[in-house]
Amino acid sequence: MFSAARQSVLRQARTQLRRTQPTTIPQSSALSRLLSTLAVLEQREGKLNVSSLAAVTAGGKLGGSVIGFVAGSGGKAVAEEAAKVQGLEKIIYVDNAAYDKGLPENYAPLLVENIKKGGFTHILAGHSAFGKNLMPRIAALLDSQQISDIIAIEGEDTFVRPIYAGNAIMTVQSTDNTKIITVRGTAFPPPATEGGSATVEEGVDPKAECPTEWVSENLAKSDRPDLGSAEKVVSGGRGLKSKEEFDRLMPPLADALGAAIGASRAAVDSGFADNSLQVGQTGKNVAPQLYLCAGISGAIQHLAGMKDSKVIAAINKDPDAPIFQVADVGLVGDLFDKVPELTEKLKSQ
Repeated sequence: MFSAARQSVLRQARTQLRRTQPTTIPQSSALSRLLSTLAVLEQREGKLNVSSLAAVTAGGKLGGSVIGFVAGSGGKAVAEEAAKVQGLEKIIYVDNAAYDKGLPENYAPLLVENIKKGGFTHILAGHSAFGKNLMPRIAALLDSQQISDIIAIEGEDTFVRPIYAGNAIMTVQSTDNTKIITVRGTAFPPPATEGGSATVEEGVDPKAECPTEWVSENLAKSDRPDLGSAEKVVSGGRGLKSKEEFDRLMPPLADALGAAIGASRAAVDSGFADNSLQVGQTGKNVAPQLYLCAGISGAIQHLAGMKDSKVIAAINKDPDAPIFQVADVGLVGDLFDKVPELTEKLKSQ
């Protein structure tokens, strides 16, 4: 990795060159033909996680071939589903229920065996709980330094990522033979899930022992759109004052808009909402067409998870709240009056 001073110099130099140099490697270059990317895809209960396909989009910007990898029970069926994704040349699958939960203790050795067999130059996964749990182990086993949460690709060894909760953007260059990378999903839209014609191939299964036992999970289920991929998000913060008020005001507004529900960390820590709804640096990154928040002041950690939204609208009684500095539309007022009024107007349309 380069020093901060040299990174600054590199950024300035690249700014001057961007008008004349492409940000992806030419597909016809000799170098691109030597590149081979493995996109680690997630599956749950035999269904492909579409948000993990951001790794395929990112892999396509590198040039060379992009191979998908999926493991778990029903692995072949998931692989056949993934084979329709545009941009993939081949899908490697391992059909074994031991990998259903993505436990890194046995999933990492599995992935390393297939990486060594395929001789891949880049290993990409989404910057999700799955990716953040698995990829550091892969990096350690391959003696490579991980590059996390990238938002752009400038070359086969040069990547852009946010630091300091998104307040600064750093360009890094890796000299490792194998690049281990997690990808911010909001920066790389998933490819089309139809029209592809990838081949399907069974991978190597070392059947490594797993010292960790999966005991149980308790998931919050909802009929609303998934928070991570929703086109509209309605989010509530500490200004709602209680779980009762959160449940009284936010679901009707979300239903009127056809939106997913999110929450700030302050609201989650106060017990207003489940932690699966948390948006921010330590929660989920979202980039919907509309992000409407009420009672959220706009702490830097929260902004890091939603500032890529196309339109940001905020309701807050404090006219000096930091959220208004990034909002496209701001309404200063008491949310306990404004939110019900907005909900009724939306329902009447």
